[in-house]
Amino acid sequence: MKKILAIALALCMIFAQAVVVAPTAEAADGVTISLWTYPIGKWTDEATVKGFIEEFNAVHPEINVVVEYLDYTNGDDKVNTAIEGGNAPDIIMEGPERLIANWGAKGLMLDLADMVPEGTYEGVVSSCTNAEGAVYELPVCMTAHCMAINYEAFEAADALQYIFFFNHTATTENFFKAVQAVYDAGSPYVGTVYCGGQGGDQGTRALVTNLYGGTYANPEHTEYTYASEENAKALAALCAQDGITFDPSIVASDEIQNFVNGTFQMAFCWNATQEVNNADALTFDVFPMAFPAEDGVPSLQGGIWGYGIFDNKDEARAEAAKTFIKFLVDDDAEYAKVVEATNFQPVRDVEGVYEGNELMAEYALMNPMMGDYYQITKGWTQARTEWWNMLQRVGDSDGSAETILAELQTAQDAANAAAAAE
Repeated sequence: MKKILAIALALCMIFAQAVVVAPTAEAADGVTISLWTYPIGKWTDEATVKGFIEEFNAVHPEINVVVEYLDYTNGDDKVNTAIEGGNAPDIIMEGPERLIANWGAKGLMLDLADMVPEGTYEGVVSSCTNAEGAVYELPVCMTAHCMAINYEAFEAADALQYIFFFNHTATTENFFKAVQAVYDAGSPYVGTVYCGGQGGDQGTRALVTNLYGGTYANPEHTEYTYASEENAKALAALCAQDGITFDPSIVASDEIQNFVNGTFQMAFCWNATQEVNNADALTFDVFPMAFPAEDGVPSLQGGIWGYGIFDNKDEARAEAAKTFIKFLVDDDAEYAKVVEATNFQPVRDVEGVYEGNELMAEYALMNPMMGDYYQITKGWTQARTEWWNMLQRVGDSDGSAETILAELQTAQDAANAAAAAE
């Protein structure tokens, strides 16, 4: 019996040694890296992402890429928990407000300045660069966020007369006339200022700041400036307008759903990706629009998405992550496919992207209207929280410009205090 136990123990020891040695041999031959991606077009579609990885592995079989798909409900919590546990992903796909103003500002990202492809638009690169010149996001795609209207509902209400079709926008005066016309035609919910959280808050920021020429931050991105008479006037006008409501129970995703199903007649959080993703559910024609401005010349809130690499203190994984990114963005043909998978626009001139695609050509009209990318201002996380909380208070207020200006000031002071503390 003792002999049997001895043999069994010896076999267990041999097996244990094999388990220890095998990963060492594997590490010598290859490396595994992780890619975490937020819902950017089809970059959370498993088949699409798998296709890119298979193309990459045909050239680099030594690098294994494991994917985690995030959403905007709890994605930040997952990433932050991973960081705190020392298990941050190698590659993450999102925008400058997270990669530059958040994780990059905390010293968690690698500088990718030497990897930016030639011809990348200067304004895009600067938006992905911190004050010290480090590029914490390799930009891949961009868009100018817009709003949208239910074309049939506006047509039935004779409200299309207030829209400039050549550049898809309207003056502030005409915007409110159009809303009133659709409301008078029997639509109680023409548009809603959603403020249940930060999701899609780029829409409410662009709506408010464009109406009467207000701003959100200074050009130097050192402080927030949204406590202005212009923004107070805009919010007061929205409060007073029939058909415009303030709803603290919903965020942008809820607004989009209500727009798609016909409950709302306009959406303030829209872009080409939303139209593509909701194509099967839409029962009306969507007319994308730039946000209304008093002079008819809007400054749109932009979106930029790309890849960042966390500094996990592992040179082999870092080099493998860079190799994967270079494969996706350096070659024009591969890059064109990557951009099309995002449903956004390229960040450099490249042939073959969306060739013959009328829908993407329509949304590309918005790109020249893209304004300052102020999301990289310090204190950004707090500034976003203060904004939607301020909107909730405004919705419950008496709607006067004086009261609203005080609420804006309270929010701005808290945001600037957070910026100063970083």
